[in-house]
Amino acid sequence: MTWFSFRALYRSLSYHLFYTFLNVGSLSIGIAAALVIGIYIRHETSFERWLPGHEEIYLIQTSWDQPGSPYDGIDSATMGGLLDLLKAEFPGITGTRIQYTQGAGTVLRGGIGLSENVSRVDAGFFDVFELPLIAGNAQDALAEPENVAISAGTAQKYFGDLSPLGQSMTITLYNQTRPYRVAAVFEDLPRTTDFQFSMLVRLPEKIHDPAWNFWGASNVLTFVRFPEADAAKAFALRLPDFVARRAQSDLGPDTPRLGLSLLPIDDLHLNPVGDEGGSPRSTVITLGLVGALILAIAIFNYVNLATARAGLRAREVAMRKVLGADRRALLIQFLAEAVAIALLSALAGLVLAIPMLQFLNAATGLLLSFPYLAILPATLALAILVGIASGFYPAIVLARLPAAGTLASAHTPGGGRTGARLREALVIFQFTIAVVLLTGTIVAAAQMRHMRNTDPGYDREQLLVVESFADPALDDSQRTRLVENVRKLPQVLAHTTADNAPGSGLDSADNFPVAGSNGNGVSMRRISIGPNFFQTYGTRLIAGRQFNDRFGADDSAGLDWSTPRNIIISRRALRAMGFVSPQAAIGKTIGGAAPRTIIGVAADMQFFSSRLTLGPTYYLYFSEMPPNPLLALRYNGAESDIAAVIAERWQQTAPQVPYQASTAEQRLRSYYDADTRTFKMLGVTSGLAIFIASIGLWGLASFTTARRMREIGIRKTLGATSGDITQLLVGQFLRPVIVSNLIAWPISYILLRQWLSGFADPIALSPTHFMASSVIIICVAILTISFQSSRASRTNIANILKND
Repeated sequence: MTWFSFRALYRSLSYHLFYTFLNVGSLSIGIAAALVIGIYIRHETSFERWLPGHEEIYLIQTSWDQPGSPYDGIDSATMGGLLDLLKAEFPGITGTRIQYTQGAGTVLRGGIGLSENVSRVDAGFFDVFELPLIAGNAQDALAEPENVAISAGTAQKYFGDLSPLGQSMTITLYNQTRPYRVAAVFEDLPRTTDFQFSMLVRLPEKIHDPAWNFWGASNVLTFVRFPEADAAKAFALRLPDFVARRAQSDLGPDTPRLGLSLLPIDDLHLNPVGDEGGSPRSTVITLGLVGALILAIAIFNYVNLATARAGLRAREVAMRKVLGADRRALLIQFLAEAVAIALLSALAGLVLAIPMLQFLNAATGLLLSFPYLAILPATLALAILVGIASGFYPAIVLARLPAAGTLASAHTPGGGRTGARLREALVIFQFTIAVVLLTGTIVAAAQMRHMRNTDPGYDREQLLVVESFADPALDDSQRTRLVENVRKLPQVLAHTTADNAPGSGLDSADNFPVAGSNGNGVSMRRISIGPNFFQTYGTRLIAGRQFNDRFGADDSAGLDWSTPRNIIISRRALRAMGFVSPQAAIGKTIGGAAPRTIIGVAADMQFFSSRLTLGPTYYLYFSEMPPNPLLALRYNGAESDIAAVIAERWQQTAPQVPYQASTAEQRLRSYYDADTRTFKMLGVTSGLAIFIASIGLWGLASFTTARRMREIGIRKTLGATSGDITQLLVGQFLRPVIVSNLIAWPISYILLRQWLSGFADPIALSPTHFMASSVIIICVAILTISFQSSRASRTNIANILKND
């Protein structure tokens, strides 16, 4: 741009400060929103990319084809012995296993147990995961069974400024307490990782557990590494035949229902197993589209206002053509002006993005930082693209204005009917996006409220779950004393034990043959429970009776699996087994070689995410407490008070095991964190979309009203009132807003039906959801237009006609 062009741009911007503010303001908000969403997407897509050689690492997933079963789908874990079988089948393969302890790892210090995320891995772990080491070397880190590798934060926690190498640590893991020697220190894992270990120890050479080598078990995460993508593809093609030959002995003739597949570690975060909290991939895609749409609204704002204002610069263009400027020079000038405005908007957007990012962190609980070095060149490139995209059409409009006709005309050209239709189409597009986003926010809020308020089949209020009660380091006598100590507390109304609880627990299932059906029958989730389970949870029995110690067949303690025993089933199990009513199931025996007699039917209990289908469930009773028990307490009073009292009793009875407990509400909330975060981000972005669209409508209404002042004066001279004028202008500008609502409804319906299909218990889409968003949008549009219209209608007629 020449100095003359800069002066022309400056005059244009300074003479029309209001429109300049609207242009720069809307573009800066759109750019800021796009930057913040881009930072979030960058965060979500960078998981595990910090790891050297990440593109060569793959997770082996187990897939199950069991329609109707709660375990149908993908499992990220495999049986423990899979890697040994793979090494025998594929010599030279590089792999490792990770066995998480789920908080059961304990470091003993002065007789007090401190919980740590200890994972057991293979000796060749560092051949697959090249964690950056601060001290020690990868070859020796896990060379000996007594070695332990710890994170830098763990080293600082236990050894302070002392050198950690060679230091001794006493660790309890899987009910075994033994000393370990620190052989390596690795850097703390970054926030962009799904791995949760802070200490690594060796897996034993031999694990004497039948489930370790059972194909249906989920014991470890198994990773393999290939130097080339083609080698990984070739390996994946040989897996079906490998499964068919090796899994036959465990699974029998139904082996094809199980499969193994490879997932690049880069995709692990974006493809979580179970989709319990909403897929991060779908969230990233959704927010990416939202960011692009908000930016598109801001761009169309610029196009709308720039084309509307083209007439104001018509004589300038005509004079420049008379003085020798050709169309190409004018086109370049106006494109350069658009880029300059976009750069100015980008600068303002950068300033706005910082508080917007802080607001996003506060609203979602994220800890996103502003990557200045990466964001500055990205912002520059974005500004140039936005400038070209937004300025291209207005530049063509201005460059094509005829010089002779423009100078001869008494009035500045306004684009005629074609220009008016274009501006109306842009308004329709902007508000269509705003309506879709607002409708999505309203429906997401309704779905979140439904998930929280839906009866899960039990009373989740004032229910405390003590997960450390299942720690294998506790012996039976300690568990019994803990239960006795808890039972005597006046705040405890009821207590029970089970191997499952809201938000966590073991997840096991058994198949029950159904008469007249092929295959393995109905797969039912098994929950082993202790006394007072249903009373503590507040779950009612629909038919039959509770478990009772007077009936010997009720108690499963010490019995062989094939021994007949009594069970209680859920309502969904009732339907799955084909019983016509709850009463019809009472007394019936199912199970074939392992007979189970139904003595009761209980209401369904949702311990897991509402995204997962609630499958059939049955309950086994143990008169003392079941294996791997979690302790659940029904209490009154404040949660902090009861937690403090129980923690004190715990410290007196089992100091070697860290106390861990949380309420049912807290445990279930984790399932909805991702959806809640998406909902909040959608709410913020829809608000921005409405605001930007309203800015554009405000500017367009102001500009168009100013051009129609002569018409308004004539109408008032002929008897029109201020109310008539306001109604006329509001009606004209409201028409595209109403059209945008009609277009947005079917789009919203299709998108929201797809989103709601990911929930096991979705809400029904109601006309109220669509009407609510439309009413809000129309009200905002009316308020936006009315101010300009009412001001124009009150203008003095004499001044209008005199100035004209």
